[in-house]
Amino acid sequence: MVTATSDTQPGSARAPGPSVADTLRSDSIAPPPPLLEQSYQFLGDAEIPFSRYTDTTFFQSEMEKLWPKSWQWACREEHIPDVGDHYVYDIGKWSVIVVRAEDNVIRAFLNVCSHRGTRILSTEGAGYSQSLTCPFHGWSWDLNGQLTQLPGRWDFPHVSDASHGLDEVSCERWGGFVFINIDPQAATLDNYLDCLPDHFKHFPLEQRRIKLHVEKVLPCNWKAAQEAFMEAYHNVETHNAPNGANAQYDIFGKYVSRFIHTIGSYSPESLADYAGDRWRSPPLTETEQLQALGVTDAAAAEQAEQHTARAVAAAIYREQMSADMGVDLSACSDSLMLDSIEYHLFPNMFFFPGISIPMCYRFRPNGMDTDTCIFDLMLLEPIAEGAEHQEPPEPIKLSIDQSYTEAEGLSWLAPVYDEDTGNLQMQQQGFKTSTRGGVTLGNYQESRIRRVHMTLDEFLDAPVTEA
Repeated sequence: MVTATSDTQPGSARAPGPSVADTLRSDSIAPPPPLLEQSYQFLGDAEIPFSRYTDTTFFQSEMEKLWPKSWQWACREEHIPDVGDHYVYDIGKWSVIVVRAEDNVIRAFLNVCSHRGTRILSTEGAGYSQSLTCPFHGWSWDLNGQLTQLPGRWDFPHVSDASHGLDEVSCERWGGFVFINIDPQAATLDNYLDCLPDHFKHFPLEQRRIKLHVEKVLPCNWKAAQEAFMEAYHNVETHNAPNGANAQYDIFGKYVSRFIHTIGSYSPESLADYAGDRWRSPPLTETEQLQALGVTDAAAAEQAEQHTARAVAAAIYREQMSADMGVDLSACSDSLMLDSIEYHLFPNMFFFPGISIPMCYRFRPNGMDTDTCIFDLMLLEPIAEGAEHQEPPEPIKLSIDQSYTEAEGLSWLAPVYDEDTGNLQMQQQGFKTSTRGGVTLGNYQESRIRRVHMTLDEFLDAPVTEA
């Protein structure tokens, strides 16, 4: 049992009540080793200037120095399963074509004609073609980016197939995702992924399929949007939910961080510390915790009082979800069945290895607009060993004013995402009117946010200074 600690060393304080490690060590089926690792480091407590979210010059610097030089996922491999399949990925002013070429190698090219600069493919998303042809004058390239057709070639003696091929972009794969990096001098993806390949050997994402893809425009800067999902500190107020107070925060390097917050293990001490009298001081019974996990069956409640709510709920979910997905989950740990486990890969990607919370997120600028962004939300469902990936569903696209409840398939998650994103416009407005000058972050619960800004500064060569 962890008690509230005084902050004798910055970043050493923790909420009272059981820690994530305490909970996971007592689970009925133990978690894989990576979930028992702890890797926190104090990164400072200077304010983060509001201008980093609002200033168009800062945004332009990101567009020039961050997005063309960082690895980011463009699509899933199942978006381009066959030779000739292609996917267009847009990030700010940049556009990239990812294509499965004749040699069955996935390649990526800037979506720009080498003649007069026209975009070759106009629409983001998946498509198919045996060649890539500019719609303006008909110049055409094969799937390896080699120029193959030049109408009126007699007038271009200064052009060769080699000199005017498409500009190739670095392209690598991990976890069923296809990553691109526009920088020709970029380090390899493996170097960038840090501990992710080792951790995700225990929960491979390539053994999953896209069950649902929702794309929504949000009314704030891309960093503010993703930061709303990087801590569980907001759970009590935003979601009126009795969890998240004892979440664990880990920083594995300058590119990778994680939080784990347990579901069905609530601490009355922490809740009192966060929300005073809003939550009753006596501990929730196992039956009450089971109900909070969505299980109301009387027989299950009786089992919960004899065992734990987590153990009973995890067992029920294993049986139900194994049958629904045709996947054997009998050895899956309680934590993977229940908990919100979220890895962040700089600058804008989130990967959840859990089964009942199986999301992937991506946050990116909405064109060249500093004050809005695009949030891609995918649900990745496990598939049986050896099963083929189905054709992925088309993304459900929501405008800035639409509710997530309009995205069929999100179910109980829809109102949660409305809550998660409901404060963002007010925050973006507040950035511009506050006289304080900067964001104040918690030393522990919001340390992942600070790590992102520190790494961003390495790309921009603009150190974070006190506002």
